[in-house]
Amino acid sequence: MKKLVFSAILAMTVLGAYAQEKKDTVKKNPGYEFTVIKENPITSIKDQYRSGTCWCFSTLSFIESEIIREKGIDSLDLSEMFVVSKSYHDRAAKYVRLDGHLNFAAGSSFGDVLHVIEDYGIVPQEAMPGLEYGTEKPEHFEMDEGLKGYVEGIVKNPNRKLTTAWLNGLDGILEAYLGEIPETFEVDGVTYTPESYRDFLGINPDDYVSLTSFTHHPFYSQFVIEVCDNWRWDLSYNLPLDELMEVMYNAIDKGYTIAWGTDVSEAGFTRDGIATVPDTDRKVTAGSDQEKWVGKSAEKADEAEVKAEKVITQEMRQDGYDRKTTTDDHGMQIYGLAEDQNGNKFFMVKNSWGETGKYKGIWYASDAFVRYKTMNIVVHKNAVPKDIRKKLGIK
Repeated sequence: MKKLVFSAILAMTVLGAYAQEKKDTVKKNPGYEFTVIKENPITSIKDQYRSGTCWCFSTLSFIESEIIREKGIDSLDLSEMFVVSKSYHDRAAKYVRLDGHLNFAAGSSFGDVLHVIEDYGIVPQEAMPGLEYGTEKPEHFEMDEGLKGYVEGIVKNPNRKLTTAWLNGLDGILEAYLGEIPETFEVDGVTYTPESYRDFLGINPDDYVSLTSFTHHPFYSQFVIEVCDNWRWDLSYNLPLDELMEVMYNAIDKGYTIAWGTDVSEAGFTRDGIATVPDTDRKVTAGSDQEKWVGKSAEKADEAEVKAEKVITQEMRQDGYDRKTTTDDHGMQIYGLAEDQNGNKFFMVKNSWGETGKYKGIWYASDAFVRYKTMNIVVHKNAVPKDIRKKLGIK
């Protein structure tokens, strides 16, 4: 017994010295203590509030980090509502062309943001705040329902022939809620258009790739992830799970961040900033986007204890997707890596629910959670290891 006690004390001493060597800052949660291994630059925490626009907030946050990495411009705040307005415009045109056989709702995908930037450019937040309806934070339920009713009416058009006015009518609704699309604006005394500002920031949508890992399509091929929010039908490269995780770890290590699509309706995704894989399941709904997924008030279950997690396999991932226990609930940005007091790896995640929870808008997602619940990621193609790029045919 004395030998066991001595060994335990020695192990704790070594682990403590190792953690101190890596970084002095330790993040604490009841049961968890995190030591940062690597964190890459991010911009300020935003709040999507009562809007289904996580896809836009997370992708623009990812793009802002890319601009910091490539150009060193760190005072960035890009306009989410510019992207939302253009996205709804494009989606309405496609919805009507398909006679309503397309998802028309608030949700969308990372690729949607890249398409908007490529086709229309981008503007800073101050050029288009997108709050023309009397609130200080996004509240889109009324606008979403109004737009859906409008396009449904156009599809049902008894004239059978569309006028040239209907799309302008939709843009009028968008302008009333989100504001006018600026033709020009100034940044630091320089006048830009949305297109020239995109070019100034050096954003090239072709530099980014979407990756996933499912077995109902061949590995090392591309396919359209079959979820309603992927209304543009964008392609993702399909990798075995271990190689997808290799890309993610490599990206963080080499200074890149990641746009991360995941399922946050699980009991293990708590409102206190922890995401693990327990044995229970939970789905809740309420007002804001945060409340919709994790509840309004703190629960004892949120004060997570450190527990052994499930070992995640490729088969478990596929079963979750096929049986719809893994869905595309939420988009966030992964920007760093940490470990708990037992040496378990956790990805550091920037959310868009404001400065909420113990870590003020940051979540710690375990390796197991990320393996299990990742729908897809978007990264710079150079963040993908060369041997994997070669297998995928990415140049």
